[in-house]
Amino acid sequence: MEAAQNILLCCEQYPPSIGGVQEVMRQIAERLAKMGHVITVATSRHPNRPRDAVVNGVRVVSFDVSGNAVKGLAGDIKPYQDFLRVSDFDIILIKAAQQWTFDGCVDILDELRARKTFIPCGFSALHHPDYASYYTAMPDWLRKFDALIFYSDTYQDIEFARRHGLKNLHVIPNGVDEREFFAEDASNEGDRLGVSGDSLLLLSVGTLIVAKGHWEVVKAYRRASIERSSELIINGNRPKVPVSRIILRSIRDAAKGYWPLSLTIQIANAIFSLTGEQKRIRLVDLPRHELVSLYKGADLFLFASHLEYSPLVLFEAAAAGVPFISTDVGNAREIAGWTDGGIVITQQTDVSATGTTLAYAFVAAIERRCNELCGVRRSLSETQLRYTNAGLTWHHLAKRYWRVINGESLV
Repeated sequence: MEAAQNILLCCEQYPPSIGGVQEVMRQIAERLAKMGHVITVATSRHPNRPRDAVVNGVRVVSFDVSGNAVKGLAGDIKPYQDFLRVSDFDIILIKAAQQWTFDGCVDILDELRARKTFIPCGFSALHHPDYASYYTAMPDWLRKFDALIFYSDTYQDIEFARRHGLKNLHVIPNGVDEREFFAEDASNEGDRLGVSGDSLLLLSVGTLIVAKGHWEVVKAYRRASIERSSELIINGNRPKVPVSRIILRSIRDAAKGYWPLSLTIQIANAIFSLTGEQKRIRLVDLPRHELVSLYKGADLFLFASHLEYSPLVLFEAAAAGVPFISTDVGNAREIAGWTDGGIVITQQTDVSATGTTLAYAFVAAIERRCNELCGVRRSLSETQLRYTNAGLTWHHLAKRYWRVINGESLV
């Protein structure tokens, strides 16, 4: 192989923190390490990870910093900047704007000899008035990078780059870990958590915050007329934030009509019991291997998120052969096209949309899928062939990342 490179990956959070950003960066880091490169990740502190640790062949260095340039940086950014200056990396890959590992280094990038690549990750606040000056400066910051990687060929971040004449733009979609879904020793039998094979199993996955749309899924499921008995399972982790923030968020959510999800589910189940409907809702937080098995056992995946860039869960649902229904969020339409795995509901999906509006958009789709199409799912061998041919597994995607960060062409 080529000479080993000293590579730094920068991201706001990294495992054991849970989320899409964390999973993408873990896949890139660990697979580059297996290629023989020296990989370091710079990220925020996590209570269950030492400040400087080696995890699966990747050195993870943590800093006591949070926030971003607009809302304010909490902590001392200087140790991070000094770390960048003295470590003499060959390659630096930074994921996402609007967070401290990017905002805290843009002013010193010219001092670093490394080849630099940036993943903008959607520019979610591009049109927010508070970020007007931030995005006025963004084109000049982007020109400091040797390459830019996007997950979508049509989303607002790549259109922003094109509009400002940026070059070296590369599209690398998200995907799935083939070892979880397609390996010979991976179980093809899904675990339905006790749900009878005669009942329909509907699944929703995401962090337990309003923006992920679980409340809308519950409302839609309550209203949907489903001919067979069914159960909705929501798998989600609670954000690891201070109790004070949880309380403030709960008050704010309640003011908008979003009562605690656990209470919302209890009320729904009570209504089902009173009306005799053959429905049930469960809230779980499964370990990763059990969640993958649940994907494989589900009949329908529901995703009503308000705000996304390129949701991994849609790739995962399609890889498991379970059809999905998604809001028109992020590049969900591209994912539906790449995977041929589901349908996208055209509806307002920003965080200002009302839960009722989104829920009603889902009802007809749920009824149609449950009453007509459920039970018609691809075999894992069929989805494996599609994902392999489309390069939507991390075995293929990591190689594409390496080519871009190393200055090679994807053509």
